Amino acid sequence: MTVARKPDFPEGIALVVGGSGGNGQVIAQHLAEAGTAVAISYNSNRANAEAAAEAIASTGSNASVVQIDVRDPDSLKAAVDKLVADYGRIHTVIIATGYDIKMRMIHEVTPEEWRAVIDNDVNGFFNIIHATLPHLREKGGSYVHIGSAGVVKWPERDVLSVAPKGAIQQLMKGIAREEGGNNVRANSIAIGVIDVGIFHRLKDTAFDAEWHRTVQATIALHRYGAAEEVADTAVFLASSRAGYVTGQTISCDGGWNL
Repeated sequence: MTVARKPDFPEGIALVVGGSGGNGQVIAQHLAEAGTAVAISYNSNRANAEAAAEAIASTGSNASVVQIDVRDPDSLKAAVDKLVADYGRIHTVIIATGYDIKMRMIHEVTPEEWRAVIDNDVNGFFNIIHATLPHLREKGGSYVHIGSAGVVKWPERDVLSVAPKGAIQQLMKGIAREEGGNNVRANSIAIGVIDVGIFHRLKDTAFDAEWHRTVQATIALHRYGAAEEVADTAVFLASSRAGYVTGQTISCDGGWNL
């Protein structure tokens, strides 16, 4: 007897927080291709978010744009409540936020820089969970956080990115453990160097040719990753195809951590 396969995503909408960024835009596109409506959030880059939504809508899929400041719980609650009112349910939350940060050794980081990234990344992540978890607990759902391969293998001068993401990775495990009984799953993707977004803007100014040669030599696949490869991993983890996967950190780094 053949058992009919459930759809990869239920009715409702997937929220991509940071959907105006390089990885976020591609993740939103792949979610739409997988058959779900998508909400693309932005903080200040409305033009990028609208362009991404228009590209998705041109294929016949449903995409909307929402402004969110993750540091502002009221902003988050208002945006989430509106999405639930419009679509009936948020079934997936992808956290793909990213910021232009300075490359620093730990001893070079100032208390002001540290507080800023903690407020954006860690406190911002908690605000996202606080606004969305009550809705996901009602009917189940999935969180996917785009983290850093640096939580597995330390990259010098990247403390302002890696340390906050390490804290978030542990929070994701806590959500998976505590909310599994409510059919809420939570997984992280530890990405390596992905040739998109912030890295596009930095690769020819912050890093010299020797840096690129050294880094690519340490990657098992000897190349940088593509946003499409991150997106494929994120969509899988968010979907029913990964229905028995939770509390995990999946490396998408070309084997950099080996």
